[in-house]
Amino acid sequence: MPTPSRYWREIPQRYRLEAGKCRNCGFVAFPPRAICPACKAREFETITLADAGKILTYTIIRVPPQPFVDQAPYAMGIVELDDGVRLTGQIVDCDFEELKIGRRVKIEFRKIFQEGESGVIYYGYKFVPE
Repeated sequence: MPTPSRYWREIPQRYRLEAGKCRNCGFVAFPPRAICPACKAREFETITLADAGKILTYTIIRVPPQPFVDQAPYAMGIVELDDGVRLTGQIVDCDFEELKIGRRVKIEFRKIFQEGESGVIYYGYKFVPE
């Protein structure tokens, strides 16, 4: 997990789904970048990503990394948002049998992880069925 200071710097992306759109070629970078990987330009405008899309692929995690042991098994997927941007995230609130390629999902902000009993609580996006 990121350090608390890095986590706080990433809040605009995590909470508001802010991305950078290259003013030169239109490439959308999430999270935002300093240099466009497509045309190497350095000027971006801030945009907000769509909050819904469709599942492109998914997998069921049965042996998770240590911080997520208590959540296993869980589904992770790549979702293409309605504006074409692809995000990876956990798919929640549905049985594994209900998952399928092309299923519509929306983004909700939820607790991702907590460091110990009195540590930092990390929030981020998860995908839920529409």
